[in-house]
Formats: sequence, C-alpha cells, structure tokens
Amino acid sequence: YLDNGSLPMTNSLAERTIRNFAVGRNNWLFSGSPRGAKACGVLYSIVESAKANGLIPYKYILHLLKELSRHAGKLTSEILEECMPWNPNLISICQ
Repeated sequence: YLDNGSLPMTNSLAERTIRNFAVGRNNWLFSGSPRGAKACGVLYSIVESAKANGLIPYKYILHLLKELSRHAGKLTSEILEECMPWNPNLISICQ
C-alpha cells in the first residue's frame, strides 16, 4: 500500500476469504494426502478467483472444462489467457 494507494492496509479480505477453507479442511476426505491437499488448493484458488472477478464459480468451472478439453494437447499461452477469470469476454458466459 506504500506504492499503490488503492490497496488496503490490512489483509482482512484475504483472511475472510480463506476462513471457510480453514474451518472445513479437516473434514474433507480428499485432502488426506499431499496430492489431495494440492488438488484442493488449486480448486479453491479457481473458485475464489472466479468470485473475485464477479463470475459464478460453477459456470466458470464448466466453461474451463469445456474449453480446456477442446484444446487438450495444444494449449498455448493465448488459450490460457482467454480462460483467465479477468477476461472480459467471460462475463457474458459465466454470470
């Protein structure tokens, strides 16, 4: 926040965002291994990124699965950039 006045001085938004994850993580069976924990973290990151960009997470994940499966084996940085939740074209698809 010293270099950018639009940034908050606290991390309370981040703490509120991960609270449900922190409370529930001991109850989730698929996190019983390091690999499961990594998968959980990746999925949680995707969901929260969708929410932060005003998208409905369910619709966003469906869109990702469809788009990424269409381009399986030939993913490029351009295709991945089109799938990022901040892409303005996704608003009409995932809201």
